[in-house]
Amino acid sequence: MKSPQHEPGGPRFRVRYGRAGTIAGVSAVLCATSLMAIPPAAAAVPAFPDNLVVFPDRDFITIEGYQDRVGQTALVEVTRKGAGVIGSAKGVVTAGDVAFEINHPGGYCWGAGTGLNVTPDIQPGDVVSIKFDGTEAGATTVQDAYVTEHSSLSGTTLTVNGHAGPGVNPAQMEQRIVEPALKDTSVGRRDIRAVPGPLTAEDGYSSSLTFGSDGTFTATYEFNDAATAEIAAAASGERAMAWEVEDADANRQGLTIAEFGELGGPGMGGCPNGPLQSGPAGPTNVTVAKVNGDLKVNWTPAQAVPGTPAITGYRVTAVGRTVTGNEQTESGVRISDPKAAGTTIKGLASGEDYDVYVVSVSSAGETFPAVPFIPETDTTQPTVIPSPAGGTFSTAQELTLTASEQGSDIYYTLDGTDPIGSGGVATEGAILYKGPVPVTATSKITYAAIDPSGNVSDKGTVEFTITNDPVPDAPVFTGAPVAGKGTATLSWAAPNPGAEGLTITGYTVQAYTEDGAAFEASKKLAGDVTSLVYDGLSGDTQYRFTVRAANINGDSLESAKSDPVTVQGDVVANAGPDQNVARRTTPTTVTLDGTASTNTGATYQWRQVLSGPTDPDGVTLTGSTTLQPTFSLPVYRYPMTNKPLTFELTVTADGVTRTDIVTVTPIPDRVTASQGQWKSRDFRVSGTSTAVGGTVTVRVGGPGGTIIGSAPVTAAAAPETGGVFTLRLRDGNAPATNPGNIWIESTLGGTAGPITVVNK
Repeated sequence: MKSPQHEPGGPRFRVRYGRAGTIAGVSAVLCATSLMAIPPAAAAVPAFPDNLVVFPDRDFITIEGYQDRVGQTALVEVTRKGAGVIGSAKGVVTAGDVAFEINHPGGYCWGAGTGLNVTPDIQPGDVVSIKFDGTEAGATTVQDAYVTEHSSLSGTTLTVNGHAGPGVNPAQMEQRIVEPALKDTSVGRRDIRAVPGPLTAEDGYSSSLTFGSDGTFTATYEFNDAATAEIAAAASGERAMAWEVEDADANRQGLTIAEFGELGGPGMGGCPNGPLQSGPAGPTNVTVAKVNGDLKVNWTPAQAVPGTPAITGYRVTAVGRTVTGNEQTESGVRISDPKAAGTTIKGLASGEDYDVYVVSVSSAGETFPAVPFIPETDTTQPTVIPSPAGGTFSTAQELTLTASEQGSDIYYTLDGTDPIGSGGVATEGAILYKGPVPVTATSKITYAAIDPSGNVSDKGTVEFTITNDPVPDAPVFTGAPVAGKGTATLSWAAPNPGAEGLTITGYTVQAYTEDGAAFEASKKLAGDVTSLVYDGLSGDTQYRFTVRAANINGDSLESAKSDPVTVQGDVVANAGPDQNVARRTTPTTVTLDGTASTNTGATYQWRQVLSGPTDPDGVTLTGSTTLQPTFSLPVYRYPMTNKPLTFELTVTADGVTRTDIVTVTPIPDRVTASQGQWKSRDFRVSGTSTAVGGTVTVRVGGPGGTIIGSAPVTAAAAPETGGVFTLRLRDGNAPATNPGNIWIESTLGGTAGPITVVNK
């Protein structure tokens, strides 16, 4: 679909095609990693300040937040039920409200870092997810809400109609019309908005958003004057916004912004085409061989890019290289089997050289461009690689045989006889290899291959001994070890016991020191116990651990080593858990907690770790020689920051000193303002905050510049939540000239800027 959408779940956001093909001899490699990864039933919506904002009409994604992962590479995938992953890209998280974007100028193309080179046609119900090192860190389900037609004006009443599917929460929708010219009208801003409920007055207009039982919605705008109504009606920015979750601070999480009339596809030059704008992916690994005057052509069947029409077959053409009167002879075949992997072109002229073209066919057309392949007589003997290459195994195996040349036929026998006889023909008892061969008992398998040109490989043999005494799989630790005094607490998941009817009879746990050496003897546990307090360890020493599982047949392989852990010694410094503390309108008392440290015969000293003598975030510790000192988190004022405050605890006992650190992170409100307005003897700026009760200060010349004025943050009118503020300066209190840009700070720590001031 191509319908409508708008700005992210707060005041921040931002928002690329080509053709793929292959012909004989050229491989266009399509990365199909995770091609059929079906979305989970209930993907986790990101929590503020993280968010995934989806603009489906432009196939554009904004990734907000994730500032705890700056510098890390994220994988973003678009998954469709029944189709799997239809689009993906990798991006590096950068500092700032917007971590990175996909399919928008300045951002990444779809396919970046993944090889899935297609711009997905994002539709309602698709799931957009973000992962770091394979672990999902949030997902947005595209909401089924969009404007269906351009706005309609009657007098001073403007209406916008749209669709809201059954999965959309009407209480979590908003309709907007974006038109910068509205800033110079009684509206005083670049957009107008309609939220669920009856007509509600705003500057220059009133609006409502109502829903029908047939899955429709209607946004109604009543303007104070006809001129403003006509400006809004001429706008082309009708948007429908719907979100999955709204938190206590009114942050819109899992946000879809549908934008009526916007076109999909590549958002900037150099990005891949959409699924219907290119021909199908071409086959790969194409080989061509002259065989008795014919051309035998083989290939690996093409795989359609997710979201594109199915491949229905192939066209294989041989073009003679001799030019007679501007003409060349051409011969070929069309194949209607998408799984076909080869054909033979017959009836060719003797002594002529040919270029061969192989293209895929679908309802979207043919692979383009095609690259010629010049066939040659093949005299190279193929080889065959067995996997596994024989050996002794506790359970049944599957033997895979792989020929070095595409299109080769592999034959094998189970009695040791040669599968290929004289003249390069399979013997009477030989079996044509069609897939992995089950090996359920001790066996000897002999194999050989015949390539498309009739060349025969050397004979190979593999022998298997199957003992049928399976051991368990290796266990996996379920978390990092927890340090204790001379101990470490470990936990792991019970593995597959080896086969049906078998049970785990015990575990063996081994400790390793930092240099990788085994520490003393391993510890054994009887029964299916999946945790252990590993004692007898040396204090103040780092260890890692492995675990093996056992059944009646023996031990499993050793698990991967656990995360490292430093075991506590006789003297322990524990500065307590990290804390998040909300900024308030008055100083906030914060208590540090070192009570888990050594508390007998010890002395304590806390200090704040500062960036330098002029660190603006310095605080004064009270009781810095006790286990629970306090400090006052001050009311925010520039040049303070909201960076974590780091404190170090030093514990000394019996001449031994240990240290530990803890961080306290101030949590600010979030303030926004779209723009300021100035005219002679009149200045105004309005905005929002996620909290009520603070005071907003407006500066010019930078975050620490001259103060223009201040305004209180009061509660927003229902149904809005959070706070709002307006600073209006008139006459002699207003700036004599347009300040150009302004910066905003809140006593609760929120900051914004630079914000443009426009002439009103």
